[in-house]
Amino acid sequence: MPNRLAHETSPYLLQHADNPVDWWPWSADAFEEARRRGVPVLLSVGYSSCHWCHVMAHESFEDPDTAALLNEHFVPVKVDREERPDVDAVYMEAVQAATGQGGWPMTVFLTPDAEPFYFGTYFPPAPRHGMPSFGQVLEGVRSAWTDRRDEVGEVAGRIVADLAGRSLTESLPADRRPPRPEELHTALMGLTRDFDAVRGGFGGAPKFPPSMVLEFLLRHHARTGSAAALEMVQATCAAMARGGIYDQLGGGFARYAVDATWTVPHFEKMLYDNALLCRTYAHLWRATGSDLARRVALETADFMVRELRTDQGGFASALDADSDDGSGKHVEGAYYVWTPEQLRAVLGEKDAEFAAACFGVTEEGTFEEGASVLQLPDPDGPVDAERMASVKERLLAARAERPRPGRDDKVVAAWNGLAIAALAETGAYFDRPDLVQAATDAADLLVRVHMDWQARLHRTSRDGAPGANSGVLEDYADVAEGFLALAAVTGEGVWTEFAGFFLDTVLLQFTTEDGALYDTAADAETLIRRPQDPTDNATPSGWTAAAGALLSYAALTGSELHRTAAERALGIVTALGGRAPRFIGWGLAVAEAALDGPREIAVVGPQDDPATAALHRAALLGTAPGAVVALGSPGSDDSGEVPLLRDRPLVDGRPAAYVCRHFTCERPTTDPEELAERLRG
Repeated sequence: MPNRLAHETSPYLLQHADNPVDWWPWSADAFEEARRRGVPVLLSVGYSSCHWCHVMAHESFEDPDTAALLNEHFVPVKVDREERPDVDAVYMEAVQAATGQGGWPMTVFLTPDAEPFYFGTYFPPAPRHGMPSFGQVLEGVRSAWTDRRDEVGEVAGRIVADLAGRSLTESLPADRRPPRPEELHTALMGLTRDFDAVRGGFGGAPKFPPSMVLEFLLRHHARTGSAAALEMVQATCAAMARGGIYDQLGGGFARYAVDATWTVPHFEKMLYDNALLCRTYAHLWRATGSDLARRVALETADFMVRELRTDQGGFASALDADSDDGSGKHVEGAYYVWTPEQLRAVLGEKDAEFAAACFGVTEEGTFEEGASVLQLPDPDGPVDAERMASVKERLLAARAERPRPGRDDKVVAAWNGLAIAALAETGAYFDRPDLVQAATDAADLLVRVHMDWQARLHRTSRDGAPGANSGVLEDYADVAEGFLALAAVTGEGVWTEFAGFFLDTVLLQFTTEDGALYDTAADAETLIRRPQDPTDNATPSGWTAAAGALLSYAALTGSELHRTAAERALGIVTALGGRAPRFIGWGLAVAEAALDGPREIAVVGPQDDPATAALHRAALLGTAPGAVVALGSPGSDDSGEVPLLRDRPLVDGRPAAYVCRHFTCERPTTDPEELAERLRG
């Protein structure tokens, strides 16, 4: 019989609806049940494409004996971290503080008042490598709860008090100012020390795509001309694009590499990674004209549209790492890896030999059981491009016949905002109106389904119906960022207007008087701590994403309120940028934009005029950090919606572009080449 999760919309929760565990969703009712029965709560947090979440589910949550123990002595609560990032953040902070590490699945034992007292991540079904079994953990917690209840309560109270006492206010500089040029140079030096000059990227294994740091480095290069900054971007992007973390057949990036060489990925593909990396490679092409960057940006955009787009026009969250290996067994990476024998079966002897050499497929393999993850180890690529294209087409067709990885088809507002920005810009750069249309369709969905009449956002939707959970700071910030990028590309000022609605909510619900920001709204559900984290994780932090969107919106509208809020929010980058630049890359990128102005470009002229289009393209391709672009016709409705366009006449009856900083403008130009020169950082 299905448990209570059968009524949920999250694909991850629905995966557990047939468990013998009597799961509850996160709710007041679950904690009231624990209070009524006098038992602790087991909180299990994961997400649908998490490999070890699936492993623990199969080993423990599908086991009748384990389920019986859980059901008798605990109230089990299952949470999708992608739906409730606030719940995840609060208890992950506790796990990391107590154990020094974290991850998913996250396993936390709570009192009926939601106070944590014992923590862990994955627990095996039997003792292994010094880890207790999950059954031993359950028995130990049950015994402590029964025999030492007062001690458990004291531990929980100390943990909650410690979490409540943590504040970022003291980290902000007294004048709440953005970083100065010398402080951004210090951040660059810190990144240089962590840079892997041999294999690209930063640090060792595992290696994650450093999207936000790369955006900072591109902007820093544009502002200062730093060769070192650009070299780190080029080396990292080339290494990732040639490595196993990139899908050499279908495009798109896996979550991370388990090694330091980008060879073996953790195979799940997340929307946010691909949106961020698509934009990074498009910006690298904009800065250098790199053919590799162009190819990867377009292939990644096409992957998102082909594999993640939903019937309603939004973008699904993820593809699983695991899939059926053909024998009924779910295996990580089964969809993506190849053996020499499999190559021969599809391509024949000669082309299989060619493909193995190009993609680094060996008899020994680079993954499990002699299989290889496809790479392009030769930086010069294959000599015979036509033959390579034929090989890729045949392998991709053969792979399509394999059992496909599962898809988490919930639409997350923040990640769709990132995708909108990436697709709009990539479509504009490479003359792909279909990508711009895909971005527009996703924006339409966010307005129709995720936004209510008060311009408040729902965090998720599925099958065109909004989820029950309210948006968090990153939702408002990333959607605003995406809408501003879409407005710049399309010239449709309504997207700027919607961005303004969301940013007003940021100011009213998420921002404190001292310039700090919280991850949840002031009127959101009260947890044991109000989460607040300015550092990047897999995506830009809500704090610095909000700073970036506020800064861009201020440049378009002249709003001192939004400009001041952006600058005050950047105070945390001043505090942390020199000490931990790898973990506040988006904040550093926004700080580069603030130092540059950011540059404000108003392009005026009939949109069907080729001269207007040429100026608009030159504006979009400018590398000045964080530049904002407004497009409209004199006297049009769009001019009324975007103040940057007001009182911008044509020049001698010809389309013109105005370049300004803080609404102090240079003389207008009608020459796209002159405009491009003005915007070269």
